[in-house]
Amino acid sequence: MHARLSAIVLSSGLAAPVIAAVAADTPLIPRATLFGNPDRAQVRISPDGKHLSWLGDLNGVLNVFVAPVDNPGAGRAVTGDANRGIRSYSWAFNSEQVLYTQDRGGDENWRVYAADVNNPGEARDLTPFDGVAAQLEESCERFPDEIIVGLNNRDPQFHDLHRINTRTGERRLVLENEGYAGFLLDHDYAVRGAVKFSVETGGLDTFKYVDGKFVPDEQIPMEDSSTTSTVGWDKTNGVMYVVDSRGRDTAALYARDAATGQKRLIAEDARADIAGVVQHPTSKEIQAAGHVYSKQGWVFLDKGFEAHYRVLESMPDAKGAEVRITSRSQDDSRWVVALSRPDGPIPYYTYDTNTKQAQYLFVNNSRLEGLALATLHTPVIRSRDGLDLVSYLTLPAGSDADGDGKPEKPLPMVLLVHGGPWARDGFGYNPLHQMFANRGYAVLSVNFRGSTGFGKDFLNAGNLEWAGKMHDDLIDAVDWSVAGGVAQRDKVAIMGGSYGGYATLVGVTFTPEVFACGVSIVGPSNIITLLNTIPPYWAPAMQLFKNRVGDHTTEEGRAFLESRSPLNFVDRIRGPLLIGQGANDPRVKQSESDQIVRAMQAGNIPVSYVLFPDEGHGFARPENNMAFFAVAEAFLAQHLGGRFEPIGDDLGKSSARVVAGAEGVPGLSEAASRTPTVDK
Repeated sequence: MHARLSAIVLSSGLAAPVIAAVAADTPLIPRATLFGNPDRAQVRISPDGKHLSWLGDLNGVLNVFVAPVDNPGAGRAVTGDANRGIRSYSWAFNSEQVLYTQDRGGDENWRVYAADVNNPGEARDLTPFDGVAAQLEESCERFPDEIIVGLNNRDPQFHDLHRINTRTGERRLVLENEGYAGFLLDHDYAVRGAVKFSVETGGLDTFKYVDGKFVPDEQIPMEDSSTTSTVGWDKTNGVMYVVDSRGRDTAALYARDAATGQKRLIAEDARADIAGVVQHPTSKEIQAAGHVYSKQGWVFLDKGFEAHYRVLESMPDAKGAEVRITSRSQDDSRWVVALSRPDGPIPYYTYDTNTKQAQYLFVNNSRLEGLALATLHTPVIRSRDGLDLVSYLTLPAGSDADGDGKPEKPLPMVLLVHGGPWARDGFGYNPLHQMFANRGYAVLSVNFRGSTGFGKDFLNAGNLEWAGKMHDDLIDAVDWSVAGGVAQRDKVAIMGGSYGGYATLVGVTFTPEVFACGVSIVGPSNIITLLNTIPPYWAPAMQLFKNRVGDHTTEEGRAFLESRSPLNFVDRIRGPLLIGQGANDPRVKQSESDQIVRAMQAGNIPVSYVLFPDEGHGFARPENNMAFFAVAEAFLAQHLGGRFEPIGDDLGKSSARVVAGAEGVPGLSEAASRTPTVDK
């Protein structure tokens, strides 16, 4: 073992002997291995099939690299971001540019950039506006040098449509937005419709664009608004492909005639929503429809496509993995394929559809190769009122000899709660699961009611249930873990970001007897102040927020939301709390963390608070990620009894400011003393 990692720290407590036994033959995995930049991510092929691209490390920052498709070793960076790193990108259909978005310090005021792959250098800023959140709305092979971008530079609440030439930067207005939440454009960039949030119901009103005017089309009830949407057009622009949950529970895929409105069912699944389709690059035919319950499933609509998929599925590396086709050339002769697995790096391949042969490229993170990574189990936990909660459980290597998803002895456990809350956990590699399992904990993620993907009934069961039945589901999952011999009753931590951070604060205030400690990342502490400070472009959806969360504009609604806000119950907190926050967060303002820290300090309740002045809603820079999780794993070791990699100099490499409670985390005071940005 590396000398710096030899100082494995075991805290005192009931859990320590169990963890020591589990961890005896398992080396500590460094944080840098788990949270450092990958070798390659988001691997794609150019539309003309001549080049591969990926996100890779350039001087410690993620940038876009491009290489000839037959010589991936010759990759070179075509972007030069030196700060936050590029998190997503796409090819322009001219195959000579890559497009990406970037904000400043996590403020989510996105700008759209175009980088020339033949002349690497400074990228062209296509949307040079301060305080504007640009949205890439549409791109199409019929206009290889042009894209449609939404800009809210005229009105912060609404995005006007602009047509931008990616080579010259020339920009012209297509349509001024007069109150619509979004627009529907076809393959010719013609505006065909729009959607608007109903101020009365919180649902959606759709409109057709006829003779230069929007005329009413359909009304989508609030209950279906999050599970009904347009996903594409056929080649003729005469048929819309839509996902629709009206008149049913799980959202199904339909073909809708744009002229008559008649719909034809294409694909459905009884347990999960159709979530994503595979569409042929040029014919625009739907070849497969995806759905995810515990793992990825498919409804195949094209036999030729299915045959290719079966070839990929039969590859030796594909055992236990999900086959993901990440990119296709426009002539469909070459694909890029990723084999995603929870217990190892992701191998990438190119696939020749003519020869049906796959060619290995590389893995996304070579540092993970050969490590003793843990297996991900997929239990379905029954809630107290009969709902099925699709969940994901990771156990430390060596703790589950027979592989049945139950350790030989109960373990301390970390309950990881996803954000959203209108999102979900899924199957695949999760660095937090792997880190905490490696440190000796069981790790459980639960798709509580309100999570997406399991039908509208499950989603809408979360309405007005923040800190109510949504939290009951989490408690039921903890009870299941204890009853099943997975977790120790007195050694359970709760942790999450965004809504998961809120759930953490709820956990330590509403059910303090359940959790030994909590870690909240960008978590709202008061729902009223949260709703009063949302970004302006979220304002048109306010009635939907009122229906799903509560109404902060009425006396009765405010009283309800006060009863669900952790800030009002800090006096109930028994266990220690760690809070992480980005100073530039536009969704959950820094004030949400500040106010609960102040309240805890006023009550002499221990709290540790780490602030990142160059981050927003979560931590994008690897240095900041590693710094916070260094603090988090030391904090959990102190209170759950696990081992941890000492904080070392990770704090000093980041922008972290320790605002409060350095003494509450092992090694944090020492690390803070070497960090000039720490509040004294």
